[in-house]
Amino acid sequence: MSANRSESERHEAAKRSLSPKRVAAAAGVFVVVLFLDFFLNVILPDSSIRQLLMLAACNVLAALSLNVINGMAGQFSIGHAGFLGIGAYTSAVIASHMHHFFGGGEPSFARSFAIVPACLCASAIVAGFFGFLVGLPSLRLRGDYLAIVTLGFAEIFRLIIATAQADSGNGQSVMGRISAAISSLGGQNGYQGIGNDGIPLYAGPFWVFGLAALLGLVAWRIKFSGWGRALRGLREDEIAAAAVGVDPTRYKVTSFVIAAAGGGIAGGLSAIMRDGLGIVNPDNYNFQTSFDAITMVILGGSGSVTGSAMGGVFVTFTVKAIELLQGSSVVQDLRVSVEWLDLNALRMIVYAMVIIALMIVRPEGLLGERELFGKRRAVQR
Repeated sequence: MSANRSESERHEAAKRSLSPKRVAAAAGVFVVVLFLDFFLNVILPDSSIRQLLMLAACNVLAALSLNVINGMAGQFSIGHAGFLGIGAYTSAVIASHMHHFFGGGEPSFARSFAIVPACLCASAIVAGFFGFLVGLPSLRLRGDYLAIVTLGFAEIFRLIIATAQADSGNGQSVMGRISAAISSLGGQNGYQGIGNDGIPLYAGPFWVFGLAALLGLVAWRIKFSGWGRALRGLREDEIAAAAVGVDPTRYKVTSFVIAAAGGGIAGGLSAIMRDGLGIVNPDNYNFQTSFDAITMVILGGSGSVTGSAMGGVFVTFTVKAIELLQGSSVVQDLRVSVEWLDLNALRMIVYAMVIIALMIVRPEGLLGERELFGKRRAVQR
């Protein structure tokens, strides 16, 4: 009886997923992002605005991926910048070599269908692999101990790339080849593609906004699936969840791998994003980047998919607003008499104060675990 019921439930779920409304919505999103890829530069001639919008979409992906482990699973990782950086470097290297293999030239939309999926799949796999290596031993830890481990991993990754130097005297050994490979990433100056010609920027609005919508849907489905309910059960009471058959280590490690892979996709997408800088620098993946990602999740509401997306957009536009204010004539005039006035540095203090105030007034964040588009429940009669 239960087998027949579960089979019928699967059929009903398949029918719902292929309902005309959902197919029409998916087709509408596809048409919109395709239109934006060709006409966004006409609608918004200013490349800085286009870059800001696509960066916001990449930050939404970073927040959604971190929300899986910090929000749904209730773990505290503060080293998400490491996975973003791994994804960025992986994507940049693969895009540069594939671009060179295809003969160079200007990045084209048609060629992006070969290069962008390869870059992002590799970024997700490599970042997910490192997420497994970090998560397997460390997710037996909790709270502050886990936070220290993840922070240490992110800093180790950044410093290895920033300080790498080729070993000319031992180039044929395994360690010598590894050292040469890492040093080819540009060190402190950053990776700028083959011949330092810049990373080819293949990911236009079609890929950036389309993947933000697609992975947002994936995060939504994870939250409301049995897997997501098990994660929330572990977060609330690990002993009770384990008593009903939920394996804490397996669920936590798998969730950590999913979060790391999502971070790799976000970082890989930002590295080859159209209107980007064409360079990947290790200093872009320091503790401040991890702190920004945590701020996105906490502000929107830990465990909320739409809340994390709102937090990603808010932090992105706030950072840009502070940069514009810092470069304004008013602030520059003030710095003549107040030399320590640096709004970019003060941003961390402001965010910390906002988070402290939010924890006092509304500790669950703006939305808590709620969503902007809540599921409708049938009325019981």
